[in-house]
Amino acid sequence: MKIKLAVSEERYEEIAALLKEKGIELDDDADLVLSERDRFVSFLSVRETDAEGARRHVRTEDIISIEAFGHTVEVRCKGAVYQTTDRLYQLQAVLDPRQFIRISNSVIINRSQIKHISPTFSQKFVLTMKDGSRADVTRSYYSSFKRVIGI
Repeated sequence: MKIKLAVSEERYEEIAALLKEKGIELDDDADLVLSERDRFVSFLSVRETDAEGARRHVRTEDIISIEAFGHTVEVRCKGAVYQTTDRLYQLQAVLDPRQFIRISNSVIINRSQIKHISPTFSQKFVLTMKDGSRADVTRSYYSSFKRVIGI
């Protein structure tokens, strides 16, 4: 049996060792995910976008945004873009909601990476991120975004 482990860094090694003792294989592409209740991950398992697709862990504080393009989900960090096999709703469940905000059906952003918020006339916001990229808060997420940000 293969599972993906989505737990805090403090518990990762302990839980991984216990699972391996029981003959359970850890695989970041597994369909089954083991996570801690009411705990949020401090890193995500991603792969490089090059042909080799090497696996690595990125700290959640380094993430600027996460965006879905069809079946591809990209994790944009400072100076790099990675891919993950997780769906946005799965990522939203394991990321700290005080730090990460869903701003559209296809985008989650790290609120600490927002540089500037520009309102538009059609109940939308355009966010300028610290890396210079832009993201739109769609009308569906407009009210929840205002509430979370405190506008």
